Formats: sequence, structure tokens, C-alpha cells
Amino acid sequence: MAILMVLTSHDALGDTGQKTGFWLEEFAAPWYVFRDAGIDVTLASPAGGQPPLDPKSDAPDAQTQDTERFRQDKEAQQALANTRKLSDIVASDYEAVFYPGGHGPLWDLAEHPVSIALIEKFWAEGKPVATVCHAPGVLRHTHKPDGSPLVEGKRVTGFTNSEEEGVGLTNVVPFLVEEALKEAGGLYERGEDWGEYVVTDGHLVTGQNPASSAATAQELLKLLHR
Repeated sequence: MAILMVLTSHDALGDTGQKTGFWLEEFAAPWYVFRDAGIDVTLASPAGGQPPLDPKSDAPDAQTQDTERFRQDKEAQQALANTRKLSDIVASDYEAVFYPGGHGPLWDLAEHPVSIALIEKFWAEGKPVATVCHAPGVLRHTHKPDGSPLVEGKRVTGFTNSEEEGVGLTNVVPFLVEEALKEAGGLYERGEDWGEYVVTDGHLVTGQNPASSAATAQELLKLLHR
């Protein structure tokens, strides 16, 4: 069994002069959920190679058991340094797709034609699609085979407006995840800010924030093992 994980290649935090990218916990926790279950994981990104790490996710207060494990794991580090180019990925090679968050995906993956087409193909074939934190934003332009928005009428979650306000980036990001999901017809719901919250509706799994990353991956596994 094989899962595709898609990471951002975008490293600029708007016009702030600061860096962004993917959030380490949101990669590391799902990586180990999948690998510990014996699943093959292919990593991909728009540019291929090493995806940019959000430096804030590397700060001491953002560390977890999974991020610490990653720092000791040469195999995982090597895999991350050599992501495949998204344009070389064939959806039929995988049973599911997972998108870690971080702010980066709001700029590239949310607008990336290849990413959008891949999600739509996974969805149309009934394969699990899972996203966490800011990554539910990659669904904003995706559609079902009938042309309706993919999240329309679906229970979904993602990084809340209040969480974005809490990190001071409401006026920096190109769009707010919560608003984008609602505008696309998603039945948006949420838990407490920074608490674990995951929603599964059919073969769509969404997680609210970094604390939800492992649980989002576990929900995807449940779908695969039905």
C-alpha cells in the first residue's frame, strides 16, 4: 500500500520579508503514522527536492516527540530532501493522498493546476484525500466530476480565522482557510483554538491545526483499512 504526501515549495511569507514553508509537526507526525503502519510513502512538491521548512515550526516550543524522532531519522531526512516533482506523479500509483500544512500551501498548492488535478483524480476514484491545518486551503479550487466544488455539502475543518489572528497573519495570507472552505460550500466546523479536531466525511479527511496532524493521518488509515 502506498500513500502520496504533497508538500509546498513556497518559502516567502507574503511581503513581510520572512520565510514560511511546511510545518514540521504536520509532516513528521503523519509520516510516522504511515510508516509505523508499514505503508510506503512518496513525498512530492511542485519544485521537487528539499521543500522549505517554516522556521517557526523549528522553534523549541513547536517540538513534539515526532519532530524529535525525525531529527534522529536519517532515512526520513533523506526522503524529505528528495521529494519528487509533482508533475511526475501518477495518481493511480497511490491509494490515498495527504497534504501537510504550514502557510506555504496557501500560495502555491492552492493555485497549482497539477495539484488540483491530482486531488480531483483521487476524489473521483473514491480514494481518501486528507489535509491538515492550512492545507485544507488546497481544496478551494477543486471540483467533483459533476463540476460542483469538492467540499460543497461536505463537513470540513481547517485553520480557524481566530487561530490565524492569533499568529498575526490575517492580513498577510492570500486567503483565510476557514473563509475559503465556507465560500466553496463546505459545512465548516471547528473545535477549540489549538486543540485537536478532525472531521471525516466520506473519503475526505480534514484536520484543524498542528495538534490535529497525527489524528488526521490516523483517520486516513481507517478509511484505507475499511
